[in-house]
Amino acid sequence: MTRPSASEAHTLLLYDGVCGLCNKTVAFLIRHDRHDRLRFASLQSQLGRDLVKKHGANPDELSTIYVVTDYAQPSERVRKRSKAVFFALGELGGLWRVPALLRVFPAFLLDLGYNLVARVRYRVWGRFDACPMPSPETRHKFLGSDTHGSDTHATR
Repeated sequence: MTRPSASEAHTLLLYDGVCGLCNKTVAFLIRHDRHDRLRFASLQSQLGRDLVKKHGANPDELSTIYVVTDYAQPSERVRKRSKAVFFALGELGGLWRVPALLRVFPAFLLDLGYNLVARVRYRVWGRFDACPMPSPETRHKFLGSDTHGSDTHATR
């Protein structure tokens, strides 16, 4: 794995690549990431699995979204569940920082709502058979996608 230099460090979001809600969230973040701060990797990719393990979590547990700040730098830090979502919104800047202010509340309270949505996400938003492949215009934002064994992807 090549490490980005400090000037190339981005915020990396790890998400369930087959979850309809997660893919809609990623598409939303890409559309609104005007400063090109965010990068993405599916939890199913080798990169996603390795990072989750590195930070002491179960790589087979796909109901948690992670945000890795200062990815591959000595100052790398991980946020998960609701704190990850609100951090990612804050990275968008502008009015998206307003809902991100909710991250001041205790994680256990915010995660109650997060966990409820996580439990019903496949039933409500659907599930893909494989991780969708990013479009050519956004492919540079996805890390580790070539390491996932499933290449029968739909285009985002």
